[in-house]
Amino acid sequence: MAPLKTLSKNLPYLIGQLNALLDNTSPLVKFICGVSLIGYFLSFSKSAVLALSVTPGYIVPPHFNVWTAFTYCFLEIHFWEVLADIVAVGLCGKLIEPLWGRFEMFKFFIVVNLGVAVIASAFYFILYTITANTDLLFFVHIHGLAGYTAGLSVAVRQIMPDHCLVKTPLGKMTNRNIPLLVTFLAILLYVLGLLEGTSPTSFASGVLVSWTYLRFYQPHSNGSRGDLADNFTFASFFPTVLQPPISVIANTIHSALVKVGICRRTVRRYDISAAPTAVTVTLPGNDPQDVERRRQIALKALNERLAKSESMKNPGRTLGPSKKKDALPTSNTTIPVSSPSSVAIDIPSSLGPHLAAANSNNDDDEHNDDPNAPLLGSGGRLVQTTAQVHTARDV
Repeated sequence: MAPLKTLSKNLPYLIGQLNALLDNTSPLVKFICGVSLIGYFLSFSKSAVLALSVTPGYIVPPHFNVWTAFTYCFLEIHFWEVLADIVAVGLCGKLIEPLWGRFEMFKFFIVVNLGVAVIASAFYFILYTITANTDLLFFVHIHGLAGYTAGLSVAVRQIMPDHCLVKTPLGKMTNRNIPLLVTFLAILLYVLGLLEGTSPTSFASGVLVSWTYLRFYQPHSNGSRGDLADNFTFASFFPTVLQPPISVIANTIHSALVKVGICRRTVRRYDISAAPTAVTVTLPGNDPQDVERRRQIALKALNERLAKSESMKNPGRTLGPSKKKDALPTSNTTIPVSSPSSVAIDIPSSLGPHLAAANSNNDDDEHNDDPNAPLLGSGGRLVQTTAQVHTARDV
């Protein structure tokens, strides 16, 4: 009775928080949350649990309870699981649905839940063939939105992979780590006896189904399907140390499925537009906004690298753009001045003896010579003195 009293006291506060969470969400999100809340109260009836949850031995012929693949996700046994489902669906609905649209959100919900029902049932059939334990077929009941919650974590990882959630002494925890972390957390809680065995199975199945759909089959507005980005491979869900062996295993399984005909071969298409002045490369799974953002980042990095290379080539050159106009002119530059003036020219030392000889020969006529007359240097070249160099007037 104590838990019920505590719940009744805190019920108005919980209702207020849930209303704030579900505010401005689509009818689909509100429908999922509302039906999950109703399913929790139905879980107190054993006959309702048998009728609504997926039982591996009953979903196949001769019983063929196919409807349970559509109803099991709304049935929760624990109230805290209902709250966790509502929070996850509400938050992810506000983030994902504006990007995908209501129809794609609904299709993702159906695909993930049906896939979890099939894969989880197949997993227990495999365990039955290994152990010959019939309890795995008729006393295991798969229920809840655990698989769909795991699928939402994969979708969030695809949209915002580098968003930092928590900073720990071991490093940052981003959305890349959430799917695998949630799966291992479910396994740990199962080992500790806090979760049923179907929860880790549903989490792992949800991660696998949602990644397969988003990787290969989800349609996009540009006509492509899936997301073939290198940072969305199946191995990228694991730590860096484990990625090489996981990649080998995943590629082997994919190649086998392609040969059987279950999966399609991955083909990267490059569509070159007919315009002669522009080339458009379209990769499957990349939106135009994504491509433009990456292009701007690459252009910025290239400019920074070129500026750094230029500064390394000219380390002593510190003139900015505003000071380049004040730099000293070269020998071919005409200096604009308001009045004639003289400019000193350094005469090389090699011409000194020749100039001295020329001046000594003209000592007797120094009173009669024009001071502006040119002097003869080595090889008969003309040498102008300081008085003979004048600058041009600015026109």
